[in-house]
Amino acid sequence: MDEAASSPETPTAQTPVIIKKYANRRLYNTDSSSYITLEHLAAMTREGRDFQVFDAKTGDDITRAVLTQIVMEEEGGAQTMLPIPFLRQLIAMYGNSMQSMVPHYLEASMDAFAKNQAQFRDAMTETFTAVPFAGALKPFEAIAKQNMAMFQAAAGMLTGRPAKAGDDELAALKTQMAALQAQLDRIARDQN
Repeated sequence: MDEAASSPETPTAQTPVIIKKYANRRLYNTDSSSYITLEHLAAMTREGRDFQVFDAKTGDDITRAVLTQIVMEEEGGAQTMLPIPFLRQLIAMYGNSMQSMVPHYLEASMDAFAKNQAQFRDAMTETFTAVPFAGALKPFEAIAKQNMAMFQAAAGMLTGRPAKAGDDELAALKTQMAALQAQLDRIARDQN
């Protein structure tokens, strides 16, 4: 029996690809026996392929540093994802008494976001195939409420204060959600 297949944590997970990083900064994929770039590792991550990066000389696991380097390169591109206030708050958390809680919280938040994204995709599929149309609006409302609660909790934890309902970004998001809800209501009425 395959050892990776019998793992209690992830029964169907594949064994991580081992990457060696040499002093000349070259990355060597031991699975494909070829040199690769950070872009290759980013693509592997997007595909859900797990890997570990080891310093070829010392044998130290440097996966975290390499993943951080990938994020840095992505953030240096034209389309960024991490807002400056978030980065400042994250940096401020280093050395803070809450530092040990942040990784678990961020991981749980990203997991919740991924689940909500999957629910949204499923709801969209149901919306455009469901009859009557009005019943398909409920999943959107639940997902929107979950996302709003998650973002407010994240803002409160990272800033040490609860998110203000009057913040410009939150107000803009609420306005957009209300417009989307009104549009969906009109479509539902037209279907009936």
